[in-house]
Amino acid sequence: MTPISCLLARTPGILAALLFLLPTSLLAQPVTLKRAVELALKHATATDIAAADEQRAFAAYRELRNNFIPQLTAGAGLGWSHGFPLSLEGAAPSLFNLTAQSPLYHFELRDFLGAARSESTSATLHKKDQRNQVIQDTVLTYAELLKWEQRLSRLKETAADSEQTEAAVAERVKAGIDSELEGTKARLSTARVRLRIAEAQGAADVLRQHLSKLIGIPPAEIQLESDSLPATPETTPATNDADANPMVKAAVEHARAQFLRAQAEHKSWLPSLDFAAQYAVLSRFNNYQNYFQPNSFTRNNATIGGVIRFNFLNAPQRARAQAADADALKASKQAEAARNQVSEETLRLQRALTQLQAARDVAQLESEIALKTLAAVRTRMDAGTATLHDLDDARTQVSERFITFEDVTFELQRAQVGLLRATGDLESWALGFK
Repeated sequence: MTPISCLLARTPGILAALLFLLPTSLLAQPVTLKRAVELALKHATATDIAAADEQRAFAAYRELRNNFIPQLTAGAGLGWSHGFPLSLEGAAPSLFNLTAQSPLYHFELRDFLGAARSESTSATLHKKDQRNQVIQDTVLTYAELLKWEQRLSRLKETAADSEQTEAAVAERVKAGIDSELEGTKARLSTARVRLRIAEAQGAADVLRQHLSKLIGIPPAEIQLESDSLPATPETTPATNDADANPMVKAAVEHARAQFLRAQAEHKSWLPSLDFAAQYAVLSRFNNYQNYFQPNSFTRNNATIGGVIRFNFLNAPQRARAQAADADALKASKQAEAARNQVSEETLRLQRALTQLQAARDVAQLESEIALKTLAAVRTRMDAGTATLHDLDDARTQVSERFITFEDVTFELQRAQVGLLRATGDLESWALGFK
């Protein structure tokens, strides 16, 4: 076999090896925050469950609404008769029959219909709240992962400088210029950086895996876009309107549905009027002609009219009405509790934003001071008035101050996203709707 043929024979294996050795950054696809939120909403099971509940609630409303449309049933009641033809399941034996019925006026049906409509609205609002939950989880995971990845990149640079300093101090210790204590301090500084790197790498791996589960993209193929994170509003809303929250709206609609259902159960005692009609083709082998006057029997028969009912004694219905009253009271208290919870959480977030904004300003100024101190130490190093230990301490201060600034900034973002959800503005902010 010639060398060229051998190379061609090995080409598939070589290509596979090259693809395997490609860095993951080349295989990754850029994922903006908006794209991540859209994918999360598409893959989230919680929103699918809420959508199914919404569909079921709307179907229940249509079921009650369609009761006003006459229900037509066609069929036959065939059977053998001995003597007078008795009924089969409430209808006379017939070759063909057609029945129609619908409620004309039921006092309770209107309230039951209103309750079903409110439950459908509540399900829609609950679905919106679940969407907000998914959006909040995705946004915070994306922002925190971005924070840890940026920190990891800087820590690796700091680790390289720290290792160089450790090596330089070790040489000075061997030369007798520095003591063993200074060498231990240099190794401790490097060890601290490695600990920070391990912490950042672990947090980034966990968050990347969680984000992968949310958006349905393999972890190795996710490449974050730092510029895609929209700026959160710096100012807090002046009002604390808990009724604008979808969760509170859903609870209020559910309470209204339970109230209307209780009213309907009490109105079931009132008279009701129904429309009913029936057409039947009777047979001759059921002996009808033997029990009617001569020439008075007809095979085609029809009846149309109204059915009125009065409930004089119905103990189970009274118990159902009492149970509905208890459900209405419970739903009302739950709506009140949800409103209070959202109101308190909104107020807490508003106050936390003010505090975190001040803490961020302090952390930013401390970080700037640390950077200026590092620049001053480098100037002194050039002048020969500072040591490697001074430089290492200044670098450590810069790293620690910047980590503090990043952590406070993320906590500020967390509070701002939570406040956006509480006020019902999270989806429009995350997806860029106007």
